[in-house]
Amino acid sequence: MAIYDWVILFFLAVYFIMLIYLDRRGTEIVVPQLDKRKDFTVESRDDKSITLSTVVEFANVGKQSALIVDAIVKPQLPYEQYDGIAVRGKAEVEGKPREDDYFEGLVLEHKQSFNMVAKVTMTARKGMTLNEALSHMVDFPVEIIYREVGRNPMHFSIARIILTTEELSRVTGVQIITD
Repeated sequence: MAIYDWVILFFLAVYFIMLIYLDRRGTEIVVPQLDKRKDFTVESRDDKSITLSTVVEFANVGKQSALIVDAIVKPQLPYEQYDGIAVRGKAEVEGKPREDDYFEGLVLEHKQSFNMVAKVTMTARKGMTLNEALSHMVDFPVEIIYREVGRNPMHFSIARIILTTEELSRVTGVQIITD
């Protein structure tokens, strides 16, 4: 065997030892605790719009730290489903409200968690009052899209909440009309 064969074998051995070492060290695993989600509550309300919020806990159950780089709340209510309300979303770290719609990233150590506030603002359209528009609402999903990185490459993950008409009626006090 030539010397370069030994060098190649040496580097392959080091490579596989590093793979085994990193595998045993583990990775970050960020999990949204949707089953522990708090009910939506009213943050603000006027004649034309209402802002609801809920708190979702995110836990790092992995062995390594994670960095939550960004998060957005994306309500999924297309006009084809219901065009009486325009819906917008916003994500914040609980206790750190921001006025600029920017999500402040954070480091999430292993075995730690943080609470994210998902806000949904609904604005009546087509000349309706808020109560008129809410009375014809439909169930719709609210997606929390968050970008995380750690030992794994940066990637997006999605947590999905369904805002039901029953919960909306209970929170707002508006009777839902079923057609």
